[in-house]
Amino acid sequence: MQFSHILAQDYIKSHLTKSAGSGRIPHAQLFIGPEGSGTLPMAIAYAQYILCNNSSGENTGGNEACNLKFDHFSHPDLHFVYPTVSTDSVKSKPKSIDFVSEWREFLTANPYGSLFDWYRVLGVQNKQGEIRVDDAQEILKSLSLKAYEGGYKIMIIWMADKMNIAASNKLLKLLEEPTDKTLFILISENEEDIIQTIRSRCQVLHFNGLSENVIAQALVSRENTEPRMATKIAHQSQGNYNKALQLLQGDGEDVYFEKWFVDWVRAAFRAKGNAAAIQDLISWSELVAGLGRETQKKFLLFCTDMFRQALLLNYQATSLVYMEPKIEKFKLENFAPFVNGKNINEIFAELSDAMYHIERNGNAKIILTDLSIKLTRLIHKK
Repeated sequence: MQFSHILAQDYIKSHLTKSAGSGRIPHAQLFIGPEGSGTLPMAIAYAQYILCNNSSGENTGGNEACNLKFDHFSHPDLHFVYPTVSTDSVKSKPKSIDFVSEWREFLTANPYGSLFDWYRVLGVQNKQGEIRVDDAQEILKSLSLKAYEGGYKIMIIWMADKMNIAASNKLLKLLEEPTDKTLFILISENEEDIIQTIRSRCQVLHFNGLSENVIAQALVSRENTEPRMATKIAHQSQGNYNKALQLLQGDGEDVYFEKWFVDWVRAAFRAKGNAAAIQDLISWSELVAGLGRETQKKFLLFCTDMFRQALLLNYQATSLVYMEPKIEKFKLENFAPFVNGKNINEIFAELSDAMYHIERNGNAKIILTDLSIKLTRLIHKK
């Protein structure tokens, strides 16, 4: 992974290469950044810079055989840990090492990919991804071996906030008593979701979302996108390069989320004073309840964004509106008057409660039906 392949984040690139070049490499670092900001590719490029003894900021000039191994993410001194679930092929006690082929394919396809994209690769349904104590045991086993090339051993823990308590406690002990020439790189989108005792033992680096100009230029140069379209997509992606790629390809989850959202609010409008229309809300709840918990959580976050965009449009903050629903006969400006200061706080609270209960394995059909009936009342609130 070349540093030149990573969009922006020049200050962090400079900091990492300078600290490595001067021999000041912290044993544990925590990369915090929003989806699509480049935390994972930066961690891989940094690992390549260290392991291959590269001498320039572009990851060249060192051990060429070592650099070639990184093209396939197969360097023996580079290890990955990431959330997993049980599948048809791994029925119990899943570990990262059980899915290493899928992981390398995922990285090759798009190193900016999200946790949701990885879950789709795994075929997650009603299960929730987790980093378990078995992964921590594998970390201990991997790092107890001598480095293959005699230098550093690097462990990248992607989405470290998905570690359960047992895994966190095991990792904490390793961070407290690090072995020589061992580097941990933890990656997360939410710093507060990492337990304090682990955070306090890491050097924390914060990544910003990407600017619209950076994303637009990348779409033009890397994806041969027409400049006007690239600018429009960059605005809609909100600093997330992964989302920009999905919008460009037209196969992201937002295409489905838009339809589900519009079907939902239309059914909620019809349901006021019409008992028969309640069946439409129940049918909608059954549909979404069958999609899997991770998809449900992601969809409810999408709904939150849609309501927020409608509110901004209602209060004439059009420069902040970036969503453009493509569903036939649905216009955000027509929906916006029904989202206002009288009901927005309650709508957000109900969506947040629904996400909370789904995350804790509540019955999705009951949760979503309850949310739908409450929405019927709230969007008619004057």
